[in-house]
Amino acid sequence: MKEPIVNVGIMSARRIKFELLSPYILYQDTFLGMQEVVLSDGKIYFNGQDEGQEFILKAPDIHSSSFKIYNVMIGIHFHWERPEDQTFIGNLKFIIEIDHLGDSRITAINEVPMETYLESVISSEMSATSSLALLYAHAIVSRSWILYQLRTKVHTTYYKGPRFTDERMILWREREDHARFDVCADDHCQRYEGITQISSFNVVKAVRETRGSVLMSDGELCDARFSKCCGGITEKFSTCWDDKDYSYLRPVRDTDDETDMPDLTREDNAREWILSSPESFCNVTDESILDQALKGYDRSTTDFYRWKVEFDQSTLSYLTRGKTDINFGTITDIIPVKRSPSGRLEEVKIVGTERTCIIGKELEIRYAFAHSHLYSSAFVVDKEVRDNKLYFVFRGAGWGHGVGLCQIGAAVMGAKGYDYKRILQHYYPGSEITKLY
Repeated sequence: MKEPIVNVGIMSARRIKFELLSPYILYQDTFLGMQEVVLSDGKIYFNGQDEGQEFILKAPDIHSSSFKIYNVMIGIHFHWERPEDQTFIGNLKFIIEIDHLGDSRITAINEVPMETYLESVISSEMSATSSLALLYAHAIVSRSWILYQLRTKVHTTYYKGPRFTDERMILWREREDHARFDVCADDHCQRYEGITQISSFNVVKAVRETRGSVLMSDGELCDARFSKCCGGITEKFSTCWDDKDYSYLRPVRDTDDETDMPDLTREDNAREWILSSPESFCNVTDESILDQALKGYDRSTTDFYRWKVEFDQSTLSYLTRGKTDINFGTITDIIPVKRSPSGRLEEVKIVGTERTCIIGKELEIRYAFAHSHLYSSAFVVDKEVRDNKLYFVFRGAGWGHGVGLCQIGAAVMGAKGYDYKRILQHYYPGSEITKLY
């Protein structure tokens, strides 16, 4: 197998400002094929009419030629959303797309070799101070994930498997099979911020020394998921996505004793677990370790192993109606219906004056009860009255879906001296490391 080329969607906008930092050749896709284009004033003009119209700036050397794109949005829909100027290696492609309002938009796509892509991903996901064990592990995880996506890519809708009735709305958000490119550059897929973030010799070392290495299970490539903090127990695949499970993505206690598993599908056990702070790899306050797994903008999140947020009744009712498109009226209660092995809610009943409905899965629940989303769906809700106003108090555990590698837990394991193979075995039990190229 040769090293693949990855097509990464960087941004989509009506205008894109970019700068070429080395020589490129511009081609336009026409009915005659790709035609070389001569620029008279250094600008590219689109007629804005033909959807799918394509221009590509080809690099003489795809491994070193570079360009800059201005005002790329990162952390889209998250609390750290902001624009950044980013520099990339490889080819630059522009495609005209027509949005649902009939307006033309330009999508910028970076064609980049897999291993160069991974050097950026690991630098974007991890800190330059990370241990080599963590970087080696994450390089193999991220390579496995992207190759799995490329092999299983089909063009389907963003929402999968919806099950709607008047009383139930159960759906999940899978990684979107993008029509114009393989993966996007934001947290929705994997963070990819170009060579702007490649600042660590150890990142480059980890990617290059694990070149072509992936996780396999039963002869198949692993869909190696990961999140920030599992909250003490990792999650099974079907809690968050399709109604299927994988042996290597099963719940694991995030300690040396992986079998010390309380039954968190029981509501009383889940409440006790979430309201306590049990020992776990990811239960850490050491700043030097947190700096490994959390980038600068992630560090704005200070409580993640256990957290608390609250909303008054009117605010929560307004937020939830906007997020779900369901008019619950005034929300009067939030009732757990189905919990997963990590204590995450897979289904929850929202009781309102106008309508009562069960919603799920994990991410839909997180979206329903916050301005952006809750840190996880492993939470309990208490109602409190203060100054004649009703408040809903959410107390939760973990940050993210909790499936697969726990980035903070893995950082702690690396700091404790575990090697990358032990880290991978902990979070993907039964998997094997195989070199594909």
